[in-house]
Amino acid sequence: MSTRMFSEDQLERLRSYPDIGRDDLIRYFTLTPADVAFIDPGRGRGPTDRLGLAVQLATLPWLGFVPDEVSAAPPVAVTRLAERLGIDPAVLAEYGQREQTRSDHLRLVAGYLGWKSAPAGSTAMKELEQFLLDRAMEHDSRCCSIWPPSI
Repeated sequence: MSTRMFSEDQLERLRSYPDIGRDDLIRYFTLTPADVAFIDPGRGRGPTDRLGLAVQLATLPWLGFVPDEVSAAPPVAVTRLAERLGIDPAVLAEYGQREQTRSDHLRLVAGYLGWKSAPAGSTAMKELEQFLLDRAMEHDSRCCSIWPPSI
């Protein structure tokens, strides 16, 4: 018997953009000159692709993933990026009509940010699993060494 931990509605919320606070807006949705050069139109990208790429570039470090519906990013964040790029924020509605565009851009963004893939069963995945296990054990030992609290 299989039981589900989350309802479909809860899963959808987890897969989408959350609300964004001021601190996260400034921290993650501020493009550096290097970021702008990466997004540069000289690479043959029109305004829609440039803004979509910028949203993915800001979202990946913020959430650790990019929701499928890139155009559903928080409007205040999209406006901030669009202003920096000199683009109308409304063009994002047209972004990623080809799924391949979104995945190609995500691959470019991950490479630009220095993110690496860790395919299942690979050495990289085993190293990642060991790293996470070690951190969990450290957390567990610190947590349990203070429990129960002294009276």
